[in-house]
Amino acid sequence: MLTLLAVVFVLAYLAIALEHPLGINKSASALVGAGTLWTIYALSQGDPSVVTSQLNESLMGTAQIVFFLIGAMTIVEVVDAHQGFDVITARIQTTKLSSLMWLVGLVTFFLSAILDNLTTTIVMVSLVRKLLRRPEDRLFFAGIVVIAANSGGGWTPIGDVTTTMLWIGGQISGLGIMKALLLPSLVSTLVPLAATAYVLRGRLVESPPRDGANSSSQTTAFERNLMFVLGLAVLVAVPAFKTWTHLPPFMGILFGLGILWLVGDMVHRHKPEDDKHHLTLVHALSRIDMGSIVFFIGILLSVATLEHTHLLAALAHWLDTTIGRQDVIVLIIGLASAVVDNVPLVAASMGMYSLEQYPTDHFLWEFLAYCAGTGGSILIIGSAAGVAAMGLEKISFGWYLKRISGLALMGYLAGAAVYLVTR
Repeated sequence: MLTLLAVVFVLAYLAIALEHPLGINKSASALVGAGTLWTIYALSQGDPSVVTSQLNESLMGTAQIVFFLIGAMTIVEVVDAHQGFDVITARIQTTKLSSLMWLVGLVTFFLSAILDNLTTTIVMVSLVRKLLRRPEDRLFFAGIVVIAANSGGGWTPIGDVTTTMLWIGGQISGLGIMKALLLPSLVSTLVPLAATAYVLRGRLVESPPRDGANSSSQTTAFERNLMFVLGLAVLVAVPAFKTWTHLPPFMGILFGLGILWLVGDMVHRHKPEDDKHHLTLVHALSRIDMGSIVFFIGILLSVATLEHTHLLAALAHWLDTTIGRQDVIVLIIGLASAVVDNVPLVAASMGMYSLEQYPTDHFLWEFLAYCAGTGGSILIIGSAAGVAAMGLEKISFGWYLKRISGLALMGYLAGAAVYLVTR
């Protein structure tokens, strides 16, 4: 049964990777893979109630991430509809593509540490759309945004779900992880950023034309600033909301979405229906990419079967007994997180090693936080940030593998080297 599950997962993964040559949407492959994996698992188990309980558990975790993604994407769409990103784009004066790349990459890195890598990716990819006309340029920028967002989220306890898991579990401390991983994470961003900026040197920024249809029903400066500040405030407040209430992040994002919805309806309540329709939350909900969300559901549920059957834990145990060296093992776990979700990989690692043997802020936990966070950038489907960018800019797996994966791998290894040297 375990062999069959592994084979089905690999086949589903290949179908996702070969989406364009096969002409089959990646969401269909992910859903068929998830359905097949759970069917095999259910039929091979003697107790249906156990499988149902495990599926409900996985669905709960998946739903939390999906609800968060829906909320964040809707907030970005509302800000975009109000031309709120003009608040930023109007202040970016550079005409050089390489300078813009540096600016976007560094802003993404530090913003991801404050928000989280998924929300930051959604915000920055949407911003890049307002700055660049050529699709090829936008794809390069989106790739760098994924790398910078994952690296930026890895050095704070609230920037990435895996560091949050380790923080809540007591494996790392907030100040300790920031001191240990700031420099390696920054290096893992600067290396691919410098390489891409070098490739783009000498080229000028080609801005997209203004949307004339949108300007006919222009929002006022007050409305643009209000929705931009309120939307950003909601996104920034989510980590604080989680810390204060101990509720999951999706509750904070939905609460903030409700506030944004309420304020928007109050601001536009006196406008004719035709003028305010495209500014409403209802319209924003219709514009989010549901195909990517469905793909995300399929991927998470597929990986969940590997977690419940202990395939990932068995892999980690095999690495421990076969290789023995902790630094090499963690590096391999980081590379594996480019293929499968880093959450079950980190969860399996947390179950393998005890706090009594490896206390808080031990080398193992810090290096694991770095590798699991940044390793997901090597492939487009290796992180939530990559999946979000994949949907927003329609990035194909093959394009990312050819153009961005090598850069992400260079940054990953460079940052790991810096951490190992400094430790």
